[in-house]
Amino acid sequence: MDPSALGRAAVTFAFLVSALGFALWRQSRAFEEYQALDEVRREVSVAQAERVQLQREIQVLQGRARIVPEARLRLGMHTPDASEQVILAGDGAS
Repeated sequence: MDPSALGRAAVTFAFLVSALGFALWRQSRAFEEYQALDEVRREVSVAQAERVQLQREIQVLQGRARIVPEARLRLGMHTPDASEQVILAGDGAS
């Protein structure tokens, strides 16, 4: 075999190996980034679920079914009797 042909074959082989190595590195990086993106998507999904749960809890805590018993317990409030009610006449200018 001709020495120059042997040199070209060695250079070609080295180029091929380096190109394959680069392609492998690029694919592994892309896979790692995809895994990171998937993890972020999972975290966003969990955060959204927590947000929905917190909104439900806020609605329950703001609801009349909770406020009235708490007001009775903490503030001593009660439903007024007829003798405790005062009807105010409006002047009609709203």
